[in-house]
Amino acid sequence: MSSALIVIDVQNDFCPGGALAVPEGDMIVAGINARMAAFDTVVLTQDWHPAGHSSFASSHAGKAPYDLIEMPYGPQVLWPDHCVQGSAGAAFHDGLDVDRADLIIRKGMNPAIDSYSAFFENDQTTPTGLEGYLRTRGITALTLVGLATDFCVNFSAQDAARLGFEVTVEEALCRGIDLDGSLAAAWHTLQSIGVHRI
Repeated sequence: MSSALIVIDVQNDFCPGGALAVPEGDMIVAGINARMAAFDTVVLTQDWHPAGHSSFASSHAGKAPYDLIEMPYGPQVLWPDHCVQGSAGAAFHDGLDVDRADLIIRKGMNPAIDSYSAFFENDQTTPTGLEGYLRTRGITALTLVGLATDFCVNFSAQDAARLGFEVTVEEALCRGIDLDGSLAAAWHTLQSIGVHRI
């Protein structure tokens, strides 16, 4: 079985000191680099928002980070401005072995739609192109690591499973935000659809 390591959003803004820091987000970098050696294919994803993105709380008068609003595609958490294209915060963590990547998928570029998943924007229909890349490479099994467990890792794993890939989330190489119980809910959902947790 051909497998790939999908490294989700290990970027400065999601690490301590960043605009949307995930606790201990930097603690997984060395472990991810070590895991890369076990895979023929490594894919990195990168949040890559234009300034003024619709998922930023600053784009909505009277709203604060972590407020929930309705967008045309459904509920949307509003975030602090983060991972703005070309910014230091959008760059990969300095310690991440970026040179090992076969492919870098940038997501969240549409100013009107957020994009948690490595496979689809949050409208659940606009693809990133990752599925096609994996299919043409003959890859059937995916191991997901990175940030954050309960958002971008979670939604990527759900979509991968829905698309028919065998999916494993390596818990030790992920960190979560845990917004109002979102971490436990994410694990429950992933286990219910057959995603492996190691």
